[in-house]
Amino acid sequence: MADVSPGGPPDPYAVAYAPPPSPDVVPPGGIPVFVPVGRKTGWQRWLPMALVISGLGLAAVAMLFFLGVDIGIAGLAVGLTAAVLPVPLLVASFMWLDRYEPEPIRYLAFCFGWGAAVATGVALVVNTFASIWFDKWGLPDALVAVLVAPFIEESMKALGPVLLSWRRRAEWSGITDGIVYCGMSAIGFAMVENILYLGKHGYATGVEEYGPATGLQNLFLIFIVRILFTGFAHPLFTSMTGIGLGISARSGDRRVRWLAPIAGLLLAMILHGTFNLLPTLSVSLGQPLIMLYGYLGFMVPFFFAVVGFAIALRSWEGRLTERVLPLYVRTGWFSPPEVAALGSLGRRHSARQWASRVAGPLGAKAMRNFQFAATQLALLRDGMQRGLHATPMGRYQDLAEEHRLLTDLHTYRAAFTAKDPATPPAFWDGVNYQLMFPDGVARTVAPPESPVVPVPVRMAPAYNPYAATPYGYGQQPYSAPPAYPPVPGYGRPSYGGYRGYPTPPSYPSYPAAAPPVHPQSPQLAWQPPQAEAPSGWPDQR
Repeated sequence: MADVSPGGPPDPYAVAYAPPPSPDVVPPGGIPVFVPVGRKTGWQRWLPMALVISGLGLAAVAMLFFLGVDIGIAGLAVGLTAAVLPVPLLVASFMWLDRYEPEPIRYLAFCFGWGAAVATGVALVVNTFASIWFDKWGLPDALVAVLVAPFIEESMKALGPVLLSWRRRAEWSGITDGIVYCGMSAIGFAMVENILYLGKHGYATGVEEYGPATGLQNLFLIFIVRILFTGFAHPLFTSMTGIGLGISARSGDRRVRWLAPIAGLLLAMILHGTFNLLPTLSVSLGQPLIMLYGYLGFMVPFFFAVVGFAIALRSWEGRLTERVLPLYVRTGWFSPPEVAALGSLGRRHSARQWASRVAGPLGAKAMRNFQFAATQLALLRDGMQRGLHATPMGRYQDLAEEHRLLTDLHTYRAAFTAKDPATPPAFWDGVNYQLMFPDGVARTVAPPESPVVPVPVRMAPAYNPYAATPYGYGQQPYSAPPAYPPVPGYGRPSYGGYRGYPTPPSYPSYPAAAPPVHPQSPQLAWQPPQAEAPSGWPDQR
């Protein structure tokens, strides 16, 4: 992270200053004095959480009790041990996919618990009764796996993430989040289902017929088929629903919000039913190659296609900061190197290393929080431009959240800026750098075409003001944070010109005052350069 501070308040006539909303967006009763939304306290916060935890806990206990009675303690222990083995790898894969804006652990745990305890319980009951009715009607039991199981299983796996989307809409920032939440629900579901297959149909059945050796042999064979070859099946199917939910969460079109999740769920059911149809046809027709050709010709290519799509989507969403935050660069809230350092995971890692080098563990932690808050700000501004919140109150909530994030970013930045002795004092004014030269004079320096991004280096033995620095520019200690008048009039990018946010007729009048002078360096006032740069000054690119 370049050791550069954004300057004082930006140009008062720039887009950063949000004008008062036009009359057609003012709610009845006038403009409310809006306080940034905080967490609920007391019983309002803990009661819903306690109810959710209690409900999932009771469902998990009931499921364990059923499995223990159905397959026995030994079969449950063996099946549970074998079924848990792939879970850490699958969970880690989904969490790796969500590294730019990690989801809260409690919500991930909720989705996993929902899939493991609630979805499996409901699906088990429905599939059992469907099997009984199909037998009475003279229909083959295999049709339950093709017609009933895909419908009920995909519906129940998706219901947990749907409830989370309904109650915690702000936590859904795109398609990647939908894939992660639905994937966690599918992993929990697959784990319990594997306990049944491995513990009951594998180990317990083999022990009952021929002894423990046969039970372990059956367990090993089923493990290879269900875990190694088809362990990705449930997460793959349910990720289709997650894609639909993610599209819905980032769309301002009401029709898309409803149709995208439905389309994703239907596709998940079709894929699930097709996958179950392959072994059914192989057994009924006596042609094992049907399963082999279907698996290698369709399921495996489709799996790799979805993985490639998820990785590309992760990179595209990770570059959202580079597409959105330049608006804040032009208005002085970010310096160009700060935005450039957010563009990839490698750059973010380098920025954390640099912050750790110049400010210790607290600086690295502040940099991590800075990166997370900057990503949230980019997502928020992107949502504003998409018109996700069409109601006046929703817009005011966006303004309050934007205010909170900008304040947090200023606080985090103070922990690691002005800490590097190898860089001269400088600050960013929204257009150019104001750089303090060794002769004590501040000069305007145009930014390079490509912003300097962090590359951790060893500390120089002595400070050389003319030595090239890895970050391009220095740091001027911060003045007081920019003052904000009552919402919605604080300095931030305007809603004018964006879809869903009508442009008011005119901007309010602001005095054409220069940015405040930093108290530590009186020479950094806005003035024409006093002298030319010394010869031999290195190219900052």
